[in-house]
Amino acid sequence: MLDEQPGLQVIGEADNGRTAVQMAHDLHPDVIIMDVTMPDLNGIDATRQIRGDDPTSKVIGLSMHRERQFVMQMLAASASGYLLKDSPLEELLAAIEAVARGEVFISSKITDVLVKECSAGAAQADSFCGSLTQREREVLQLLAEGKNCKEIGQILHISSKTVEGHRRLLMDKIKLYSIAELTRYAIREGVSALD
Repeated sequence: MLDEQPGLQVIGEADNGRTAVQMAHDLHPDVIIMDVTMPDLNGIDATRQIRGDDPTSKVIGLSMHRERQFVMQMLAASASGYLLKDSPLEELLAAIEAVARGEVFISSKITDVLVKECSAGAAQADSFCGSLTQREREVLQLLAEGKNCKEIGQILHISSKTVEGHRRLLMDKIKLYSIAELTRYAIREGVSALD
């Protein structure tokens, strides 16, 4: 649909967050439309890495999730916008145009989330996830996706012993000690999603 719009050209598509980060680095797109829940590296952490690499990058979060944790974490990762997947094409096009001009665009369907967040006086998402390092968040997501320490080590290019160390630290930080509890926590906090 986007390729058919005058003035727009899709220059790449990624099926996971790690590929999205690499493609953003290689292709330097004007605007990135990022699925919030992606495998291997979720869209929130991918956005954080892309913006850390190039603070001028413009990312629009696109998700089926309207829950506070997804919206606030995506915005805390410095996304320039947030849309729901059921938004009409006109709203997506308006978001792309606004973000390309340097503006922020939030779907009207989720403004209530922001109003509630502001009225509660919270400046950012207030979860234990905020205290986890980037690497611990990556390990948490991959564990929640059913990967073992060896597989995670291969994906992250670290040893399985290092993965075990990160797993122990994150378990101690969030006070959860089973993979089932970690998985529920990762889903609840928006680090991973049920497929």
